[in-house]
Amino acid sequence: MEAGKTQFVLINLLKAIAAQLIVLHHLAFYGPMADHARPLAPALFDWLAGDARIAVQIFLVIGGFLAAKSLAPDGSARLNNPLGSMWRRYAKLAPPFIAATLLAAVASSIASMWMTHESISAAPSLSQLAAHAMLLHSVLGYESLSAGAWYVAIDFQLYAGSVLLLWLCSRVSGGLQRPWLAPAVVMVAVVSSLLYFNRDADWDVWAPYFFGSYGLGMLAWWAGDPSRKPRAVVLLFLMMAVPALAALMLDFRSRIAVALSVACVLMLLGRVKVGSTAGWALANWLGKNSYSIFLVHFPVCLVVNAAVTRFVPVDAAWQTVGTAVAWAASLAGGAVFFQRVEAPLGRMTGAAGRSRAIRTFDGVSPKDIVAR
Repeated sequence: MEAGKTQFVLINLLKAIAAQLIVLHHLAFYGPMADHARPLAPALFDWLAGDARIAVQIFLVIGGFLAAKSLAPDGSARLNNPLGSMWRRYAKLAPPFIAATLLAAVASSIASMWMTHESISAAPSLSQLAAHAMLLHSVLGYESLSAGAWYVAIDFQLYAGSVLLLWLCSRVSGGLQRPWLAPAVVMVAVVSSLLYFNRDADWDVWAPYFFGSYGLGMLAWWAGDPSRKPRAVVLLFLMMAVPALAALMLDFRSRIAVALSVACVLMLLGRVKVGSTAGWALANWLGKNSYSIFLVHFPVCLVVNAAVTRFVPVDAAWQTVGTAVAWAASLAGGAVFFQRVEAPLGRMTGAAGRSRAIRTFDGVSPKDIVAR
């Protein structure tokens, strides 16, 4: 890390925790190692296989928080090129996801040589791979090649939907300063999600099902602005809290309670930055690598599961060791994937985007072009 560089420490810490819980959830849920290890700590493995999945709400709220920071930092929508914003998000998410999807297909092939298990996917068809590349696999009804693949598609849907909402706000504003329009529109979208879409599982492949959590993150960014007057902060907090509390009273969902809690914490502390210190080094490292860990942990765990099933005795202690090895290998695999795949692809797509921007804004200094 560069000397003197500061980071959002709370966001990195939350991302680090959420990523670990998702890895452990999938280890416990998909087995078979965890099935054999479970007698040593049945309550822990049951919790990991069940409620630990709610950690995805942390990613959803953080996603909305950072989307608001990027797209409308002061709450005023000024989007003139929505397709460009969507493309930049796709270019950030999709290339490493496609690489990880191919890795998952290879991992399934290797694992099938050592065990037979429902977590192993059949050889993918070209149409299935194409659907994954377009982030439409869930919408088109294709089986996901990796656990958590649904989230990448939903993240893109949520970001694209936020872009469209903010672009419409900018069009309605007509160039005038209307700092409350975007938060009000986002609040309406949050209400519709929490009171209707999120209560119907048929919507769980579409962004409206998850926008309640994502929109809470957006409102948390605007409510946490230290430059706002106290009355404005209170109003934004109420715009965030009242719909969520009403939704919980109508139909209590632990995932929404977690999302509201995370949004409140981000409102208070989400903008805090500190430099690189030994105390935060691990959280910052895990936070930086969290997307790569999220992408590659399933194929890594699948291969370790298969190897342990084939070569290690069916003993609870040995299977627990195998589970720990899979967890550690997921972290190591994520770090390697970040260094060798995600970061280089990010530099490539970033350079291509800057080059396109310079050509598009011919005659404008590159310093005047703000890229996400």
